[in-house]
Amino acid sequence: MDQFKTTGINKTRTSRQEDEVAAHRRNGDASGLRIMVTGANAGIGFWTSLQLARRGAEVIMACRDRLKAETAAKAIRARIPGARLRLTTLDVSSLGSVATAIAELDRLEHLDVLIANAGMVHAPSTRQRSADGLELVAATNYFGHFALVAGLLPLLGRAPAARVVTLGSLSTLLVRPHLDDPQLERNYSSWQAYAQSKIMLQSFAFELDRRLQRTTSTTRALSAHPGYSLSGRTPRIAGVNEPGTFKRVVDTLQAPFTQGKDHGAWPIVRAAVDPDAFSTPGPVFYGPRGLVKGGPCKATPASITTDSAAAESIWKAAESATGISLLG
Repeated sequence: MDQFKTTGINKTRTSRQEDEVAAHRRNGDASGLRIMVTGANAGIGFWTSLQLARRGAEVIMACRDRLKAETAAKAIRARIPGARLRLTTLDVSSLGSVATAIAELDRLEHLDVLIANAGMVHAPSTRQRSADGLELVAATNYFGHFALVAGLLPLLGRAPAARVVTLGSLSTLLVRPHLDDPQLERNYSSWQAYAQSKIMLQSFAFELDRRLQRTTSTTRALSAHPGYSLSGRTPRIAGVNEPGTFKRVVDTLQAPFTQGKDHGAWPIVRAAVDPDAFSTPGPVFYGPRGLVKGGPCKATPASITTDSAAAESIWKAAESATGISLLG
């Protein structure tokens, strides 16, 4: 069972349509919302998609592998017979794939929420390049999502009170980024690549929100992290989550400070539908109440991800990598 609790509706924007959206979001209801989740076929992305579908959302499952996407969709429909799902092919490490997905999605009337979830957790031990020649982890976790958001902002703008949610990480608290080396040409390690990409993605959400608020757009941006969530503590679902016995045993030994990915999805779902998300000023960030596990609540982001000078550098790195100028 996923968790959600709210105390009211954000009234900072007063149009009738926006109030209707806020009313739908009361108590976590997602009825009438169209929500896109990247990397929706496994892990946090799958559980986020399932929980949002259970709440009545139409979920666009954007996945690199079509067969895996179909397997995940089948698993959701087996649990929620009336689930409204769409599948679209998207490899966020490829700017060409991102552009193709944007062109396909632009045929829709609107998009209420974009959840930038897809990413590499287990980075390669040596530096690798994407199809576009970019450092692979940064391309997958940040640059591709930057391009996706840039292309989908008009579609998000067709919805009242739309949101962009990026996936943060506890690793943002543990690493000093090399912002003068965003693609780690001089400072690569697998851990640095993962953590730095998450710092960039989380910072992007907060800077995006600041820039959007300087425009007439009603779209907002925020971030959320899943705590310390392990597949070995997650319910088994054929074709989606199938950890072996050894993995189950090892992950269960870490039970006091870990949780399943089904629980890890709670903060992301809340970030997508909480009507009170923007009731206070400043960066909006969600995570587990116990930092590494627990019910969803507003959290304090790593200071590097809210630093305006760092955000400017991170933003420029994405514009340089993608060739896209966004809200300059």
